[in-house]
Amino acid sequence: MYSSMRLKLRECNDEAAIQHFLERAETGFLGLSADDVPYVVPLNFVWRENTIYFHGASEGRKADYMRTNAQGCFTVSQSYGTLTSPVPAHIDTAYMSVMLFGRLSTVDTLEESTAVMQAMIDKYMPGFYHQPLAAQHLDKYRSSLGSRTIIYKLTVESMSAKSNAVQEEMLFRPGMTLRDQNTKHEH
Repeated sequence: MYSSMRLKLRECNDEAAIQHFLERAETGFLGLSADDVPYVVPLNFVWRENTIYFHGASEGRKADYMRTNAQGCFTVSQSYGTLTSPVPAHIDTAYMSVMLFGRLSTVDTLEESTAVMQAMIDKYMPGFYHQPLAAQHLDKYRSSLGSRTIIYKLTVESMSAKSNAVQEEMLFRPGMTLRDQNTKHEH
């Protein structure tokens, strides 16, 4: 399932780390293409059972692109800070990123849609509601523009992950200078 990458040094194949990252990351970017025109949109999402789930209106540019071309790419990335170096060309970033490729489709059952929306509520607003989401609420809800909420999914066919670990002693902090870093290393 993992795609190979050019820079093997940064490749991450640690499934537990990837799972943990995807379960907690807040924003992902859905890449779509239709008629040779790319479109990338930031989204809230949940990662469940090797699938990215997100919601949206049944009408609009995103829906049109997905109907035209069901292949998509979903990218999640988090920067943990800049890693300093005495040599400017060796400055680096601590990060993790995952790219997921697959087929986009709609969730067709009210049961699965409700479970996904509950997972989103639990992820983004844990403990806020005292009762679980009622399926009837999701089924009857319409946006201010009159559109139904549709749950979409990207069924992952391949993925790649990269990471560069935080090195606390190299992490840049505002106001830090090269002299500060050199003093740290002399002790």
